[in-house]
Amino acid sequence: MEAKFGTKTTSSFFLVLCLTVILFFTLPCFSADPDPLQDICVADLNSRIKINGYPCKPESEVTSDDFFFSGLVNESNTDNPEGFGRRPGDVKYFPGLNTQGLTVNRIDLAPGGIIPLHVHPRASESNFVIKGLVVFGFITTNDVLYAKVMKPRELSIIPRGLVHFAVNVGKGKADLLAVFNSQLPGFGDIALNSFNSTPTIPDYILAKNFRVDEKIIAIIKSKFSPNSSLATGTLKDI
Repeated sequence: MEAKFGTKTTSSFFLVLCLTVILFFTLPCFSADPDPLQDICVADLNSRIKINGYPCKPESEVTSDDFFFSGLVNESNTDNPEGFGRRPGDVKYFPGLNTQGLTVNRIDLAPGGIIPLHVHPRASESNFVIKGLVVFGFITTNDVLYAKVMKPRELSIIPRGLVHFAVNVGKGKADLLAVFNSQLPGFGDIALNSFNSTPTIPDYILAKNFRVDEKIIAIIKSKFSPNSSLATGTLKDI
């Protein structure tokens, strides 16, 4: 029996279909930190209780200053092996971000400086170039590299959890804003995780993974120390 659709029925059908498709494809993209169940929840950073985030500070103690942040105004120190500095704007430094699913970091790159290979396990990342020429690249799980030179006022997107990097290819310093859809996106530095973990990964395991002699692994490990990397060094400059 041939199905018949009236104009009203057909319009309703396609409206529902379109809404379903939109929701199916957009909801996973925006899902990150849980949605808040209250208007504001300024983080109580002194609380010993942490359940997937920070508890709320009593509203009677909340002030306007909790929602305004000037920590990204000044340049960060790029005097390190990577030529990379970061001014973090996550919930640990900007308590008003608590439950809002947002982090904004300032990134400074010296000429030739890099943001080394790393991942953000809890967030997608969007980068807005303020000054300089910066190559952004990420690698899919199919080992495909996507990379491009970005100029001031251009925007890039790094999908959640994928290995990525950036490098300043201009003649001067580069500045950018890195925006994440999580109040604590996390930062997993591939090199640091591999060669500077505590306790250390045995040399023979790393040698097999990188297909080199164990002596080379020992040399690489000797290049890393707790204060020689962006993961610890630049945070002390804040």
